Amino acid sequence: MNIDFSAEELAFQKEVREFLAAEFPADIRHKLANSIHMEKDDYVRWQKILAKKGWAANNWPEEHGGTGWSSTQKYIFSNELGAVGAPDVIPFGIKMVSPVIYTFGNEEQKKRFLPDTLASNIWWAQGYSETNAGSDLASLKTTAVREGDEYIVNGTKTWTTYAQHADWIFCLVRTGGPEVKNQNAISFLLIDIKTPGITVSPIYLLDGDPEVNEVHFDNVRVPAANLIGEEGKGWTYAKVLLTHERVSIAQVPQSKKYLKGLKETAAKTSDGGSDNTLSENQAWKQKVADLEIELLALEYTELRTLDAVSKGQAPGPETSILKIKGSEIQQTLNELDVELAGYYSLPFVRDQYTADFDGVAIGPGQATASAPRYFNNRKASIFGGSNEVQLNIICKAVLGL
Repeated sequence: MNIDFSAEELAFQKEVREFLAAEFPADIRHKLANSIHMEKDDYVRWQKILAKKGWAANNWPEEHGGTGWSSTQKYIFSNELGAVGAPDVIPFGIKMVSPVIYTFGNEEQKKRFLPDTLASNIWWAQGYSETNAGSDLASLKTTAVREGDEYIVNGTKTWTTYAQHADWIFCLVRTGGPEVKNQNAISFLLIDIKTPGITVSPIYLLDGDPEVNEVHFDNVRVPAANLIGEEGKGWTYAKVLLTHERVSIAQVPQSKKYLKGLKETAAKTSDGGSDNTLSENQAWKQKVADLEIELLALEYTELRTLDAVSKGQAPGPETSILKIKGSEIQQTLNELDVELAGYYSLPFVRDQYTADFDGVAIGPGQATASAPRYFNNRKASIFGGSNEVQLNIICKAVLGL
């Protein structure tokens, strides 16, 4: 693989840098740099800026509003976003449900949902997991019974990220009876979350943030026109969606920036009362070196996947490798973060991380946010399919075992 940039690619890199310098909002940059809570409007405003530039959906085909970028351009763009700390798009709409819609949906569905999703006029939520159907997703119980031109939906989805912000939710629902094999009894429905009978109940995390929710469906009437593709084929469509999700979970540029910040802080931090900094500590240096090697290997694996996608191939089971290693690296970074913060990782004052906080900060914002980041990111090895399940996929689909 040739990773040297051509003159055209260097010009593109320069264009991206100039765009980010001019258009990435200073207030959002400040929030992210100081671990201040991001609001829905912050994400939407930034995504609309990207959409106006035509850069919001670099994974879409050009005919639907995609960029037509090469794998190298996608690599450059994601790395430049990571370098300045700019957030990627919220994945549920642009990166997850949209590929399902433009691949398996009908023309009416494409016209209805793709332009508004691209413009961030629709905030999507993902209705997959249930109380007893997480890693074993095929055992989901939420039902959709056909009555004329509608489906009647009953059940509960859980761990639904940002459902409190959502306009629509895409759901896996059971349309087949108990006599049908689980994987052949599941369908893919698009549901307006404001439909009568839907209740969103927040699940408050340790930091007090309702990042995830339960979504309850009580005799919810959904137009049959909102069914994607064929009834009973939802499991097939879901697998396509999950491969796209697992690519985004790798988060190589974000991890590179995170590690760079930790190294810079370690160079200013005393090593337990000695005259040396922590960056000169041999044990610390070994941990950082090991992580840098893992991150470089992950980056090359991601590049190979991007190269395959650029040649018209869909992300395959090798994305499970990206998911496993990406989440493991992120969690190792969290552990180094807490180690570096030391006793500053102990206090947590939620108000300190709000935009209107005017009190006295308890320690540096990044340091005191290290423990919440650590605990919140334990989920990285579970969402998108638990790492244990991904190992099974690799054994069967990649290694042929």
